[in-house]
Amino acid sequence: TGRKDFPVATLEALFDARAADPGAALKKALADLVELAANAIAAGAELLIVSDRGASAERAPIPSLLAVGALQHGLLERRLRGRAGLVVESGEPREVMHFCLLCGYGANAVNPYLALESLDWLRERGELPEDLQTEQLLDHYISAVKKGILKTMSKMGISTLRSYHGAQLFEAVGIARSVVDAYFSGTPSRVEGIGLDAIAREALTRHEQAFAK
Repeated sequence: TGRKDFPVATLEALFDARAADPGAALKKALADLVELAANAIAAGAELLIVSDRGASAERAPIPSLLAVGALQHGLLERRLRGRAGLVVESGEPREVMHFCLLCGYGANAVNPYLALESLDWLRERGELPEDLQTEQLLDHYISAVKKGILKTMSKMGISTLRSYHGAQLFEAVGIARSVVDAYFSGTPSRVEGIGLDAIAREALTRHEQAFAK
């Protein structure tokens, strides 16, 4: 899809929510995601939209940072990362640190669609000023996120987003070494913790709450 002079491919960042082994289902979905991205680039795509909008009772969203990490390193290994940009379209990011991590691990842009759609809902519930229009709320939110990213970068002594993007200037805490090596290669981790099985179960817990009848 997209313009002929700027081909775009949308990749679904989802895994089987009904699988008997959630960890194995998540691992397979991540491998499939990288393969789909490589095929899309080979077909000429210059922008990859990694989206979880297709989530359903049967398919749960892959945690957005995990999806970005898998794509970043999977495409680097195939020498394809520089040929396409990554746009994350996810209902998960909402806080400044979420955006900082996604950008720091390779996302070129983020569309936090659920956070943006929630602003109008909160306004209708009276939890946000009613005298502000939806467009103003969106502007305030986006401005706050941008200022938060800038503040995070400045504390690290970084002056440009180009220097911050994909630099992985973080330390992993509480994540198994196998996960770090596979999807966040190069990230220091002195305290191990949960693996893909636990990550998948946590994702499914949120998914089940969202699709509970």
